[in-house]
Amino acid sequence: MRPEVLDAMMPYLTQSYGNPSSIHQEGRVTRAAIEGARKTVAGLIGASTGEIFFTSGGTESNNMAIKCAVQDLNVQRIITSPAEHHCVKHSVEHLQEMNRVKVEMVNVDQYALPDLTHLEKLLASSDVPTLVTLMHANNEIGSILDLEAVSALCRQYGAYLHSDTVQTVGHYPVNVQEIPVDFISGAAHKFFGPKGVGFIYINSRCALHPYIDGGSQERNMRAGTENIAGIVGLARALQLANEEFEKDIPYIKGLREYMKQQLLEHFPDVQFNGHPDNALYSVLSVSFPPGPYAELMIMSLDIAGISVSGGSACSSGAESQSHVMNAIQHPADRKAVRFSFCSRNTKEEIDFTIEQLAGILSSGVQVPS
Repeated sequence: MRPEVLDAMMPYLTQSYGNPSSIHQEGRVTRAAIEGARKTVAGLIGASTGEIFFTSGGTESNNMAIKCAVQDLNVQRIITSPAEHHCVKHSVEHLQEMNRVKVEMVNVDQYALPDLTHLEKLLASSDVPTLVTLMHANNEIGSILDLEAVSALCRQYGAYLHSDTVQTVGHYPVNVQEIPVDFISGAAHKFFGPKGVGFIYINSRCALHPYIDGGSQERNMRAGTENIAGIVGLARALQLANEEFEKDIPYIKGLREYMKQQLLEHFPDVQFNGHPDNALYSVLSVSFPPGPYAELMIMSLDIAGISVSGGSACSSGAESQSHVMNAIQHPADRKAVRFSFCSRNTKEEIDFTIEQLAGILSSGVQVPS
């Protein structure tokens, strides 16, 4: 977390202990903090305060959007892609297994981006209430969806639109007035906030029943005593991220490009996954050629103090190739590694990583530090 975020949270961890559902002074103080945070988040994405609900993170927000759309909006068909985050993929599969919805998959290209011509064909093929759920940016390889084009198609054919924006909120301008959607999600830890807290935007045209029953919190949508400090931290982190991403983007892009150049210079056989131009500036997915080092690469980098991923952080420990890699037909004998960057990283850290990779790729073991 950013120190400014922790500073904003500390009063609600140490002094302002009131339950925000209580009417006494202590409760009113924490209630005001939550509503202030709601107003901040709403303003930053162009929503009204009544359209923002706080959750435990992106996974809950995405589950809520998909399952409540089926439960309360009479959605009978879901159109999604084979490259979505597991919290979307598994939610849709669960509803399908319960015979609650018909699921149709839109084709994706080599960058895991949906074929919009095929999407329109699917939308035009039926007039049953439909939810389209497509992520704004792929969490493994970074390709960015043309959300404006998808939004226009959904409006044309009367479909609801949910987009998992966990990877983009706080990193790019997101405005629900400029690009109409019905549901988007955010997670504080993606923009230097605390883990375990997020939000969902629900368009006011969508009348939903509570996702969690038991109390009147979150305008009767999500029962349970609120994570006050987390909510305050989320709002402060998002505010700071939106103030600074114009400054941060060129710097982080520079790190990403420097990493690409160094990889190509030292390891000509590497390939890059994701769209070459329209992709997250904070993620670089690298495909390494087959070799005896492949299965030990991530572990060896970890020993050297370098944290990278073989796929989604939510599925760490999985030994098989991820569903995203399968969707783009990534060769199973090559090793895909995701490097992530932020404003706190340096070129010196990249040089150190290249040095470690050189030892791993040449000998199959980690270079001694």
